[in-house]
Amino acid sequence: MGLNLAASLTQVLAIDDISQVGYARRVVQKLAEQHGFNPADAGRAALVATELASNLLKHAERGELHLRVWPHGAGHGLELLAVDRAQGFDVHACLADGFSTGGTQGIGLGAVSRLAQVFDVHADERGAVVLARLYREGATAPDLRIGVSQHSLHDDPACGDTWHVALGERRLSALVVDGLGHGEEAERAAKAGAQAFALSPFSEPASLLGELHYAMSGTRGGAAAIAQYDADADRLAFIGIGNIGATLVGGERPRGLASHPGIVGGQYRKGQVFDYAHVKGNLLILFSDGLQSRWSLQTYPGLALRHPAIIATVLHRDFCRGRDDVTVLVIDLESAHA
Repeated sequence: MGLNLAASLTQVLAIDDISQVGYARRVVQKLAEQHGFNPADAGRAALVATELASNLLKHAERGELHLRVWPHGAGHGLELLAVDRAQGFDVHACLADGFSTGGTQGIGLGAVSRLAQVFDVHADERGAVVLARLYREGATAPDLRIGVSQHSLHDDPACGDTWHVALGERRLSALVVDGLGHGEEAERAAKAGAQAFALSPFSEPASLLGELHYAMSGTRGGAAAIAQYDADADRLAFIGIGNIGATLVGGERPRGLASHPGIVGGQYRKGQVFDYAHVKGNLLILFSDGLQSRWSLQTYPGLALRHPAIIATVLHRDFCRGRDDVTVLVIDLESAHA
């Protein structure tokens, strides 16, 4: 049975005052209740939000809490990411039970790691990102080793970037679209492409790109990239038009995936599909041009081993241009996607 992950903006809560800890707790508890968490599970999510927000104030004085709702089995899960740009804290000390982060019950991140079904952290001199994913009681579906960070320019409700991931039997198909410019017209172009992709995400990549081109005609058009992974064949097919960045991280050095110039929905020469073999164990990273392209995971020791949600968030934190919508999609190709 397939699963579709459709785009949603990352919800960002600024944490720079003690009053915002309570606000974050209430937002997360309400979000959990709205997505089918029972009172005990919603309370567990609220406690995790309290500790993560308090941890930001204690160790960095300010930061952000990033929230996302993920499909999980027949229901949904919550993703919380605490993000700061301060000098990295002592991860081992913070993971000790009873280590107080100030103004909290002192449960420590170690307890948070047990409250969350998925917990991970990356910290260095540039700051820290802490991940907690929480699912409903009794949920048995595996965690998706996929992470995304999507933000509109100046927090505009309309976002010219979009993405979509379709999961099948040991295969996946991923799309990132960047409508030209930003705002409502860019969003309309991007959504037209994503809707066409969602109708038949496992079609042959070149013909699928043609469907996007047709759907986006009449809009201002944009850039688009499609990546399809077949776990049994251990190969990745990629086609891109415009300035969607794409990288495979694994082995001795990263591999950039080639796109061709043009505008989907406008004009481009026939796109070429590139095949990449022996990609199991690689990270696939797709990103719009709202992210600088001159980044390297090699400058972040250990980051490539962290959860894809942490990788996407670190890249957004450190390389967002700040003058356009931005999307970073990270997929672990090691996982056998059901």
